[in-house]
Amino acid sequence: MRTTATSTLRTRTRWLAALAAVAAVPAAAAEAPLLRCELRYFSTTMQVEARPVADPYTVAAQDVGTRFRFKAVVLGTQERVDSVSLYAYDMAVANAPVLIHEVVHRPPFPPGTAIPALTGWNHVYSSRLGRELVYGCALGTEAAR
Repeated sequence: MRTTATSTLRTRTRWLAALAAVAAVPAAAAEAPLLRCELRYFSTTMQVEARPVADPYTVAAQDVGTRFRFKAVVLGTQERVDSVSLYAYDMAVANAPVLIHEVVHRPPFPPGTAIPALTGWNHVYSSRLGRELVYGCALGTEAAR
């Protein structure tokens, strides 16, 4: 009888430990840094999200219409952000892509998770016909999404 009770207790303890581990994962993920950007070009608005990476060269730039590309790189880990780098490329010129805008933000980051708390509104212009890309970003967490 004692063996069965001990075995049952061990099984319950293992289940509780497993449930606690599973419950802890979403809590940690919810606190993970998340960069959210809003891009406006022509009559289109799009959202871009970026999570921390160790290697900035693994992040792909995203097309914004046919005129621009935008790249947001968050360097760091799930626990901290070392820097946020933002790039805009002109795609409507010879030898495209041509880097036309680059900015790097380093800690301490301004408070606020509403776009454009981190960057303010930035206006970037193509050299051809002066087309305009407007963007703003905020650094928050997955939970503040």
